[in-house]
Amino acid sequence: MEPMKNQLWTGKPHNFLGLPLNFTRYFITTDKFITRKGFLNIHEDEVLLYRVTDKKLSLPLTQRIFGCGSITIHAKDSDTPTKELRSIKAPRKVMELLDEVVETARRENLVYGRDMIGALNDGDHDLDGDGDCDLM
Repeated sequence: MEPMKNQLWTGKPHNFLGLPLNFTRYFITTDKFITRKGFLNIHEDEVLLYRVTDKKLSLPLTQRIFGCGSITIHAKDSDTPTKELRSIKAPRKVMELLDEVVETARRENLVYGRDMIGALNDGDHDLDGDGDCDLM
C-alpha cells in the first residue's frame, strides 16, 4: 500500500507479548484519524480531527510492561462516535501528537469548544463575546 497523504503517525495494536501481529493499522494525518482493518477485505473508518471532543489515555499494567497503552477518542461522528487505539507503543507521545493536530484542525476549521457541544441554541448568537445576543 502507498503511504497516506500528510501522514504524521502510524501504528498497530500489540498483543499480550508486545508484538504487533495484527491486521489493524491506525493512521493520524494532518486532518483525519483513520482505522484500517483487514487483510484481503480492507475496511477503513475515519474521523475528522476537528470533530474530536475528548480523549482518554489508559495504561493498564499488562500493557505498560511492554511500553504500550490505549487511547480512547470521542468524536461528533455519526457512525463511530468512539474510537479506540488499543495497545499501541509510546501512547503518551501519540496522545501529545493528537492534542496538537486536533487543536490545529479546530483552528483551521474555525471550530471552538462551544460549537462541539451545542451551546448555541434557538437562534441566540453572541458573535462578538460581549454577552448580548447578536442576530444574524
